[in-house]
Amino acid sequence: MDPCPFVRLSVGNLGLRIPVAAKPARSVVHPSSSPCFCKIKLKGFPVQTAVVPFVPSENSFPDNQLQTMVASFHLSKTDLDKLAVKSIFSAKIFLKISIYTGRRGTTCGVNSGKLLGKVSVPLDLAGTESKACMFHNGWISVGKEAKGSSSQFHLNVKAEPDPRFVFQFDGEPECSPQVFQIQGQYQATRFYLQVQSLQSEASSARSWLSSFGSERERPGKERKGWSITVHDLSGSPVAAASMVTPFVASPGSDRVSRSNPGSWLILRPGDGTWKPWGRLEAWRERGASDGLGYRFELIPDSAAAGIVLSESTLSSNKGGKFCIDLGANSTNGRATPANSASPACSPRNSGDFGYGLWPYCMYRGFVMSARVEGEGKCSKPNVEVSVQHVNCTEDAAAFVALAAAIDLSMDACRLFSQRLRKELCQQQDLLG
Repeated sequence: MDPCPFVRLSVGNLGLRIPVAAKPARSVVHPSSSPCFCKIKLKGFPVQTAVVPFVPSENSFPDNQLQTMVASFHLSKTDLDKLAVKSIFSAKIFLKISIYTGRRGTTCGVNSGKLLGKVSVPLDLAGTESKACMFHNGWISVGKEAKGSSSQFHLNVKAEPDPRFVFQFDGEPECSPQVFQIQGQYQATRFYLQVQSLQSEASSARSWLSSFGSERERPGKERKGWSITVHDLSGSPVAAASMVTPFVASPGSDRVSRSNPGSWLILRPGDGTWKPWGRLEAWRERGASDGLGYRFELIPDSAAAGIVLSESTLSSNKGGKFCIDLGANSTNGRATPANSASPACSPRNSGDFGYGLWPYCMYRGFVMSARVEGEGKCSKPNVEVSVQHVNCTEDAAAFVALAAAIDLSMDACRLFSQRLRKELCQQQDLLG
């Protein structure tokens, strides 16, 4: 399998030194008690926000400190080509950072933070698909104070090759599509899916999908029995996803609640049987977000408990990206509506590597992402998997199965008062 070139542009090791006036004044910022944050912008990508820790003026920033990444941008070959064109016919490409004092958020539509200063780091991304490049590592003066007493902002900006395998479903998961691998301008069939729905365990002889065709669900209000199998080109099963906990409406409602989520078990073949690799839980969030909440955890062979790799929310209307990225605690890539949460067993701060806390976890940095469409929309997931996490066909197939499961969870968590998509109703006729 040939990967596609990607570049990861990362920002880390943030720090801020602010001169403290000899006499207290209302206009003076006291950084030890005032929170600071910054907004990081790269043209064509969503703005990312990160907390900026205060560094006392008497302390220097240690050069050998563990890299603490706070934001990253994932650039495909198409993104790199577009940025290269812009740099030729217009001004150079810059990473722009605005530093603020005060708390993040807005009040009556106005940003609550006070702008301290701005920093621009020029970028020359030519050749970064094959070679790492450091664009800045050190202090930069910011603010409008007198010379010699201005505030200083520390940051590290670098680009590194991050090649990925890219897979594209040629149809919706429930239609048992083929899965192509994208290789530059070409695509080749790599897997195909088989999606099945099993008979309900209830006494009714009808298929468990039979109630989906009506506006009113049967009293049990449950969806269960979904099964996904990924086959290679020889027809051998190389990964699977099985719905092990039904998606059940909470009492008195039409939604799957966070307190009682449905779940999938992602399986891989081994020793003549299926072995659990990961668990995906999903539910319907309440409130303004009204989205698909999810949690994915790895199930190591020697660990008593799973390791949470990703937990976040996808818009039920617009969809979004399901992402496992263990290198930064912010939004990654393009058009991601929900932040990818930090792993539950890692530090929840700007230094979000924390690998020493993961005795059983083999995954680091960007792991995978999958694009999921919103409810009622045709969804043909696009899956990206980091090359460093694929050693065999089964590795790639497990991520494809996971992508199919998160996509089908959008349907499983749909309100029980609503009809499912016609494709699922048609499948009922075939399987009932």
